[in-house]
Amino acid sequence: MNQPLAYVHPGAKIAKNVVIEPFTTIHNNVEIGEGTWIGSNVTIMEGARIGKNCRIFPGAVISAEPQDLKFDGEETTVEIGDNTTIRECVTINRGTKDRYRTAIGKNCLIQAYSHIAHDCIVGDNCIFSNSSTLAGHVTVGDYVVLAGMVAVHQFCTIGSHSFITGGTLVRKDVPPYIKAAREPISYVGINSVGLRRRGIDSEKIKEIQNIYRVLYQKNYNNSQAIEILETEMEATPERDEIIQFVRNSTRGIMKGYTGIY
Repeated sequence: MNQPLAYVHPGAKIAKNVVIEPFTTIHNNVEIGEGTWIGSNVTIMEGARIGKNCRIFPGAVISAEPQDLKFDGEETTVEIGDNTTIRECVTINRGTKDRYRTAIGKNCLIQAYSHIAHDCIVGDNCIFSNSSTLAGHVTVGDYVVLAGMVAVHQFCTIGSHSFITGGTLVRKDVPPYIKAAREPISYVGINSVGLRRRGIDSEKIKEIQNIYRVLYQKNYNNSQAIEILETEMEATPERDEIIQFVRNSTRGIMKGYTGIY
């Protein structure tokens, strides 16, 4: 551990080969796994649980108290999975008594000036581009890409493998496998490029497209679309995942296709 001019609280649990650059502050009740690099001028506050081989760049603030007036000092955490990179000036707030934690999965890239608020749960292999913002209690699946300056309303859910274009305001739930854009946010197709990059074959992509044609392009309401999907389309993990997402949505899913984007 290399920490000239850094402050590490004696109660912090730091693996032996963690590198800590000068002018960084690490508070009590912090755990950092092997191989992680902490840049200069980083602040890691109580409740941080950082995995192995992470990289945290200058100016980041991890596990600060939530920006929530209902927070009453309860003991909560921020959990960051292995191999995740946190770029400059990112802020990640710890949880409240709603979930008692804020969590980011493995192999994520959170780019500069992004903010992840209290009680957010982010899956594995996600990319948040510069200045992406999650309000409190947001749930994000695996392999989600947020382009620059996306802002997500509190309590929204974003499904796995979805892509949200830059500057989009997310006020509704975003189902898995799709591209979302416009104001107000709406369906503009499936994330076929991202799916191909992850090894999804053309037949599976076509199946997902057909599911969303029923949901978004046939003028059915959600109940009608789900009934058609269950009775007329073969049961597959992807079909069932999409149906369950729509059924479980508490904020309602974003609106449908409205023309060529």
